[in-house]
Amino acid sequence: MSTTALPRNEAMRRTAAVDSTPSTSSNSSAASPSDTPTQSPSSSSLSSLGSVDESLPKSSRGKMLDTYGNEFQIPDYTIKQIRDAIPAHCFERSGARGLAYVARDVASLAATFYVFNTYVTPETIPSTPVRAGLWALYTVIQGLFGTGLWVLAHECGHQSFSPSKTLNDTVGWICHSALLVPYFSWKISHGKHHKATGHLERDMVFIPKRREEYASRMGYLIHELSEVAEETPIATAIHMFSQQIGGWLMYLTTNVTDHNNHEKQVEGKGQGKKNGLWTGVNHFNPSSPLYERKDEKLIWLSDLGLAITASVLFLVGKNFGWMNLLVWYVIPYLWVNHWLVAITFLQHTDPTLPHYEGHTWTFARGAAATIDREFGFIGRHLLHGIIETHVLHHYISTIPFYNADEATETIKPVMGQHYRSDTKDGSIGFLKSMWTSARMCQWIEPSEGAEGEGKGVLFFRNRNGLGVPPQKIAEGQKTVPGHPGGKTTKMMLGADSDNES
Repeated sequence: MSTTALPRNEAMRRTAAVDSTPSTSSNSSAASPSDTPTQSPSSSSLSSLGSVDESLPKSSRGKMLDTYGNEFQIPDYTIKQIRDAIPAHCFERSGARGLAYVARDVASLAATFYVFNTYVTPETIPSTPVRAGLWALYTVIQGLFGTGLWVLAHECGHQSFSPSKTLNDTVGWICHSALLVPYFSWKISHGKHHKATGHLERDMVFIPKRREEYASRMGYLIHELSEVAEETPIATAIHMFSQQIGGWLMYLTTNVTDHNNHEKQVEGKGQGKKNGLWTGVNHFNPSSPLYERKDEKLIWLSDLGLAITASVLFLVGKNFGWMNLLVWYVIPYLWVNHWLVAITFLQHTDPTLPHYEGHTWTFARGAAATIDREFGFIGRHLLHGIIETHVLHHYISTIPFYNADEATETIKPVMGQHYRSDTKDGSIGFLKSMWTSARMCQWIEPSEGAEGEGKGVLFFRNRNGLGVPPQKIAEGQKTVPGHPGGKTTKMMLGADSDNES
């Protein structure tokens, strides 16, 4: 028998905005491309998808329930109200202040390396187990400092680091290249994610599987998902481990979790291409359908940054030993990847979050389909608040992180009950939420009571008996490729099921 879980607090109950028109008020800085939904969609590889229709009927939406069972209502505040609520000084960016944070993070990385390399040696600490434990601690610390530097490069990509685009891109390219991140390649695809957050055909990060896709992957008939036994905790743990270790690299190399509608790329670069290894859909190939032809020189520049860093790492390993390189750089690098995946996953995956069909999506609704969390001192100081102020970041990404807390407080009265956060238990709660989301957020489907426009709002469901149970699927068949062994799976779909991928 399924049970209904309760949300951790009332603040987690939020829906989305309906107005995607940016403010022109005097207290708002000029919007960047990643902020402005009314810009030409040419910067999206799916610019022909999903019109923004603010005149969608508000009646006959039916009853929409998130995974916890909270009723979802679309709010009526506008982006103009959001922007007007934020004081003008929150939009101000300081290159000097940004560079000071970069210097702080680089100094932290250098100081940690110096201390451990000087004092954690066989001469000073004869015990091998103790020394190994301390070097393991080193990798964790460097992983956090490295993630902080990654976040500052992320600020550069959004042009919130300073008023100078040249300074932003120079600092971002250097910092991201040092962390083996293709700066411009990521910047472009990440900007498209911000323009289409929550859009099931255009989003560029963490598009969840629909019910039929999940069933195909698992090898189950779709109508059985609400009846089969729950997954074991071990299976969930294995999935989480593989996601945290390999998720970032898989995203860069195979475009996993991104949309797979490359045939609609306006320049034709996506013809016949699908996500996966050796398909050309990745963040390193200038011909990838993720990018327009005008971007290709920047993709090559990103690759050059990676080549320079790889060459330096090769020389370090050759001259100082490959085991030293493993401890000094590779394991901390994997820690950085872990935190990136964890942070991004939890910003966009939660039992309270909706996702939208193209005909229902608007910029404001998608931007609101995010959640703030709390990671204590680590999140606010080492990771520059990227976890704690993500809702604001999706509304206006050009606000620098050091003004984001104040700006977040000013938009809360506008959003009211629709502001979503999960801050219970601080850092421990953040880590717990990874397990909660992994167990509760397995696929998405419309709510059973949804009608009309409401059928275009999809929420997470699961086969673990947690929260609102999945729909009971009526008779009707659809053949879905992807069954293990190359066969097809006949799946039972009801007339109300969303059967278009």
